[in-house]
Amino acid sequence: MSVLQSRNCRLFFRGQAISLIGTWMTQTASLWLVYQLMNSSLYLGLIGFIEQIPSFILVPFTGGLIEQGNRRQILLITQSLSMFHALILALLVWWQAVHLEHLIILGLFKGVVNAFDITARQVFIAEMIEDKADLGQAIGINALIISSARLLGPGIAGILIASVGVGVCFFIDGISYLAAIIALLGIKITSKSLTKTFTSPWQRFKDGLNYVIHNSPLRSILSLLALISFLAASYPTLMPIFAKEVLLGSSDTLGFLLACAGIGSLAGSLYLSQYKNRMKLPSILIFSTIGLGFSLIGFAQSKALWLSLIMMFGVGFCLVLQVAISNTLIQTLVADNRRGIVMSLFTLAYIGITPFGNLFVGEVASKLGVSYTLTINGILCLLGLIIVKKQLPNLSKLE
Repeated sequence: MSVLQSRNCRLFFRGQAISLIGTWMTQTASLWLVYQLMNSSLYLGLIGFIEQIPSFILVPFTGGLIEQGNRRQILLITQSLSMFHALILALLVWWQAVHLEHLIILGLFKGVVNAFDITARQVFIAEMIEDKADLGQAIGINALIISSARLLGPGIAGILIASVGVGVCFFIDGISYLAAIIALLGIKITSKSLTKTFTSPWQRFKDGLNYVIHNSPLRSILSLLALISFLAASYPTLMPIFAKEVLLGSSDTLGFLLACAGIGSLAGSLYLSQYKNRMKLPSILIFSTIGLGFSLIGFAQSKALWLSLIMMFGVGFCLVLQVAISNTLIQTLVADNRRGIVMSLFTLAYIGITPFGNLFVGEVASKLGVSYTLTINGILCLLGLIIVKKQLPNLSKLE
């Protein structure tokens, strides 16, 4: 892969691969710890909401600050703070001093850190890439690393929780951030601020939002991504109910469903990491959204485990393509002096919207049932695509 011929890219992706496995270990261990403490699904949802909502609230500030700052330094700070978060959790568990209020405060702290980290990471990847034609491949490799970590991290965490407890998961996560920090310190890049004079983050947010509103391709991609995040990315919320009430299964059934979605994500990431023809990305975005809509509908109507597993693979495959290609197209289309604020809007559309989607599908499913809810979500994904399809970019006209 041409991207991996770059020393900077090799360092960055190796560091991220190690660190993200630790991150998913903590994600799994945190859910188990909350359930152990409170024995309630309500608090599981609450902690998830608290960790994600800062990405929604802080968008007016993150993009402007990242745009005017040194992205490498920002990432060094966010990775160091994330390490601090994980180690504090480990100590609280080992001291047997952890309570729900600690998890709420630390969850909010991590959410604020992530609001800056996710946007800065996306901008920094684009900054490392010298040839814009390699940007899609770099984003594909990043998605592949995330998907791999999403499969490996929870599995390792499950083994460790059963054998030595959740504290070890938090500790390993904390140590894993050293890999990302050391990699960032070794990267040789001039991370330059794109603005000569300081502008208030709020003003830059308004300018960036106005820029997106008047740029129909960017507006369409972000609108479609927000819709997909709201309707489709929230599907895991309903998986326990579907596994038990529709498929009449157990926790093993839930594990099989989520594993197939993860394998689909991994396959989609691997496909995109090898893909070099960015001119066809808008077409793949359209087909992946169609595939996602029909996979959700097919899954919702399935009563057989084998068919549900196939549909889950399709959901994972198409969803990761939709998100990664949206990222690539946005980074290809956006002007450099708008990249920070536009990528913060990407973070908002992808992550900041998801907690509201979780609340929405939970409420609808309580009234209509899980199968009808997933069917409606799949149909709405397809309708959303029809609305924005004509405004999706034709990259051949932008050369």
